[in-house]
Amino acid sequence: MDNLKTGTDALFILLGAIMVLAMHAGFAFLELGTVRKKNQVNALVKILVDFAVSTLAYFFLGYTIAYGVQFFAGAETLAEKNGHELVKFFFLATFAAAIPAIISGGIAERSRFNPQLVATFVLVGFVYPFFEGIVWNNRLGVQDWLASVTGAPFHDFAGSVVVHAVGGWIALPAVLLLGARRGRYQKDGRISAHPPSNIPFLALGAWVLAVGWFGFNVMSAQTIDKISGLVAINSLMAMVGGTLAAWAAGRNDPGFSYNGPLAGLVAVCAGSDIMHPLGALVTGAVAGVLFVHLFTLAQNKWHIDDVLGVWPLHGLCGAWGGIAAGIFGSRLLGGMGGVSLVAQVAGTLMGIVVALVGGTVVYGTLKKLVGIRLDPEEEFNGADLTLHRISATPERETNW
Repeated sequence: MDNLKTGTDALFILLGAIMVLAMHAGFAFLELGTVRKKNQVNALVKILVDFAVSTLAYFFLGYTIAYGVQFFAGAETLAEKNGHELVKFFFLATFAAAIPAIISGGIAERSRFNPQLVATFVLVGFVYPFFEGIVWNNRLGVQDWLASVTGAPFHDFAGSVVVHAVGGWIALPAVLLLGARRGRYQKDGRISAHPPSNIPFLALGAWVLAVGWFGFNVMSAQTIDKISGLVAINSLMAMVGGTLAAWAAGRNDPGFSYNGPLAGLVAVCAGSDIMHPLGALVTGAVAGVLFVHLFTLAQNKWHIDDVLGVWPLHGLCGAWGGIAAGIFGSRLLGGMGGVSLVAQVAGTLMGIVVALVGGTVVYGTLKKLVGIRLDPEEEFNGADLTLHRISATPERETNW
């Protein structure tokens, strides 16, 4: 029976890892559909290679920093207990790789390729696992301290803050250090529109992400005996709330409509295991409105050229999710309790600080040492021809 249980657990978390791995195709197609045609190939290649670099960084460094586990034993030792620790690494590596995938959308269309790979290695190897270990493995005793002060530790079941807020807030200094795409903002105050190049691909990416998110959230239980249908239903309700709110606030704009479910799912990750479904619905709806209004402000008023809006989508909606877990997870509002609003605010702010410092140091150092932006001619020609020497949609075919 023990062998059957460990085997089932390994299969359970492996299925989750595969579902979250598939989400990276969603990241790729969401970015591909949003950027201009001359940068579509770059979006596809960047997400794939970033994932590969992230896996190596997490295998050799990040997982050890977060959990104190390393894989430099014999294969026979690694395969014990049906290799559950190995597939757990696979599952959590797909989470870690979401950090550069999130950042990729913000810095699209003008960032250099190789410096971004260096940033990916450092962020996934050091910055992200530092905070991950604090929250999910009680590194440095921070969770115990919060519990002693507030009555409960910081609760982030599936990564609203650990993954999404951290990724979004790392992206913010990267976007600011890069600067806006050339021609985006005119000296006389006019804003040049850079509309999405392919709404069907944008929608496909959003759908792939939304479907995979149920592996992201539900499989965060990590063992079959802890699986919760409440997590699935709360994820569904937050997705619906985010969709309808963004559709209404965005006045039926397809870009907002398809990012709305993602905003809701980002926000519900933290408290999906303790909220009532109605609380999840409200959490998602608030996130949908938050994304629409902050994306509009950032782009049009503050001139922050965050191409996919990853700071409002992941950074702000993720932070809202961490706080929402403390509100709608309380018994007073139908939740399961065992959570402190003060601890949620403190943990969320801690994640933001780690992300901002980490992002500023990594991208600021790279900018100073090697440069992180394409030169004007390369940017004008597009990353596809500049970096990959091929375009996604050639204007004409060669006839022989």
